[in-house]
Amino acid sequence: MRRFVRDNGLSLGFGIAFLLALAGQAIAGHAEFNNQLATDGLAQIGFGAYLASSDFAVDVTENWQSEYLQFFLYVFATVWLLQRGSPESKEMHKAGPESDQDQRVGEHARSDSPRWASAGGVRQAVFSRSLGLVMASLFLLSWLAQSIAGVAAYNEQQLRQLQAPIGWGNYLASADFWSRSLQNWQSELLAVASMAVLSVYLRQRGSPESKPVGASHSSTGVEG
Repeated sequence: MRRFVRDNGLSLGFGIAFLLALAGQAIAGHAEFNNQLATDGLAQIGFGAYLASSDFAVDVTENWQSEYLQFFLYVFATVWLLQRGSPESKEMHKAGPESDQDQRVGEHARSDSPRWASAGGVRQAVFSRSLGLVMASLFLLSWLAQSIAGVAAYNEQQLRQLQAPIGWGNYLASADFWSRSLQNWQSELLAVASMAVLSVYLRQRGSPESKPVGASHSSTGVEG
């Protein structure tokens, strides 16, 4: 068990932190939602009913889709885009998908390489881009979930105000949907850009997200 925890400490640590944060969001969101119901003169709902509500679902999924968008764009963009001096960037001469030899695919695969790395054709092409494809799929699925939960939450608010509900297609073109999306996108993109630039000049000893403390500011693609 101790070895398992050590070998999986990063995923376990962030997984537990995620669950705690989600629980905290649920508790705070439930209180806020009931306060809004009380203000509107409506009956409050229980915690379980709130967890099954569209309001909770849209608040969760709108954050998920922005996170997966961030990683999807980052995975694909860093194939071609470089940042001199940043450990978040490849070395300046390695822009692009790189050679089969550099990527250890096909005849250059090693004995411990994944099986699809040595395969050819479609299998190798898919596996070579599998991380970005999965991130893109998770982004699209969470964005779809946000839109479905969002239109339900929006229409509930419309009905409370004695206004007519709208269809899913109209909601996709609404200010509410795009405001929810863009306010998360801009923060995620700013965070990535900040990390790429600040890691050129700042260090965090022992972190793979940082260059070694003594590395020059111009060192690119070097991790501590």
